[in-house]
Amino acid sequence: MMPRPANVSVVDPINPAIERVKNMLFRPFDLAKWMTIGFCAWLATLGENGFNGGNFHSPSHGHGGDIHRQFEQAKAFVMGNLSWIIPLAAVLIILGFALGLVFLWLNSRGQFMFLHCVALNVAEVSAPWNKFKLQGNSLFWFRFVVSMIGTVLTLPLLVMCFFPIYRMISARKFIAGDLMELIVVFIVMMVLGCIALVITKLTADFVVPIMFLRGSRCVAAWREFLSLVFENLGRFVLYFLFQILLHLAIGMTVLLLLVITCGLCVVGCCMLIIPYIGTVMFLPILVFTRSYSLYYLQQYGSDFDVFKPAVNSPA
Repeated sequence: MMPRPANVSVVDPINPAIERVKNMLFRPFDLAKWMTIGFCAWLATLGENGFNGGNFHSPSHGHGGDIHRQFEQAKAFVMGNLSWIIPLAAVLIILGFALGLVFLWLNSRGQFMFLHCVALNVAEVSAPWNKFKLQGNSLFWFRFVVSMIGTVLTLPLLVMCFFPIYRMISARKFIAGDLMELIVVFIVMMVLGCIALVITKLTADFVVPIMFLRGSRCVAAWREFLSLVFENLGRFVLYFLFQILLHLAIGMTVLLLLVITCGLCVVGCCMLIIPYIGTVMFLPILVFTRSYSLYYLQQYGSDFDVFKPAVNSPA
């Protein structure tokens, strides 16, 4: 049974996390160090932002008949060109799946690289890449299995969405039963999405540091972490709630800085969308959020302290 510490605060880790940012990036400022740590942070966040889809607005003067006609035209086009649409779709799916696996693997390895830099206040790439190879690969396989389970659960729900939408478009009207079916499916998908978000957050914030400290595989680290959670469930719920407030505050701060800079706003926004450059520009925030979860975990005892000198011992 895990010990239950007397005092665990979600506020106390803020100041040491800020000091960590200052000591790592500004005392003194070293561009080479900043760029190296930024590269590790970029790998640690690779593929997490996803793709930003376009905004589709139907014209204000559109009619339901237009939607029905466009649907029928699209249906006719697809049915008339299945000979090349199906192979093309298969190739795109395979390529997308392969690219996703590469991103997931690099991200898993990168999480240990970035954690290594933050925990030891160093700018290293090859050392943590080699040292935490076993842990990084274990994290990759765990996340891959979780992703596949999520896919298996989600795909049937997406298929279920198709039929009520098809029936309503074909009937050119809303059907109460189909709308209720869509709402139920949407709620179930939201629940699954929340579960996936919780697993992802807990893995990155706490399971990865435990793997970092113990040199263990992901499942073993999850077992240890779950024992800690069962003894401190209320505290971790509070941690999640505070994380929402913390990220809202960070988002508002970034937005305020963009507004204040005004003239540089457009240039800054353009640079932020460049993957590596955007990560380097946001590095203080990334170091802060990584440090915050580590200082929070540290409150549960010296066994969960990634900043102690023993971490620097060779594997």
